[in-house]
Amino acid sequence: MSEVSEPADEQPVRGLSARVPFQVVEVTGPSMVPTLYHGDWLLVQYGAPVRPGDVVILRHPFQQDLLVVKRAVERRAGGWWVLGDNSFAGGDSTDYGTVPEELVLARVRARYRPLTKDQRSVRAVLAWAFSALRPVSAARSVSRRLRAR
Repeated sequence: MSEVSEPADEQPVRGLSARVPFQVVEVTGPSMVPTLYHGDWLLVQYGAPVRPGDVVILRHPFQQDLLVVKRAVERRAGGWWVLGDNSFAGGDSTDYGTVPEELVLARVRARYRPLTKDQRSVRAVLAWAFSALRPVSAARSVSRRLRAR
């Protein structure tokens, strides 16, 4: 399951009205590979409307202190059916069912992939610069073909 962690200086706040609309979070875990990788940073927008195919940040239905990142596949009675892009990682609606609307907190707008230590050559740095910052949307993702099971 891919989790996200908020910056350490960010104090937890109840309710979205007290939050700033945009925030940066870090991805931990493999459940959204190949769209997102462990260590990626995400620009998320709280309170943004969610459409099928969007990558979203949500509170885990059984551990509400845990924030996770998943793809909102379809709206169903009772909330959103969410799946990870890596079907082998688990930790999505196939395990816990639909996620209530109030637990879907934010929509991912962009991802930033940091430069790694092994990217030292000019070619590697240029490849990184070309792909480091990308929007995350349903239309651009190969995994938009996912359907709820």
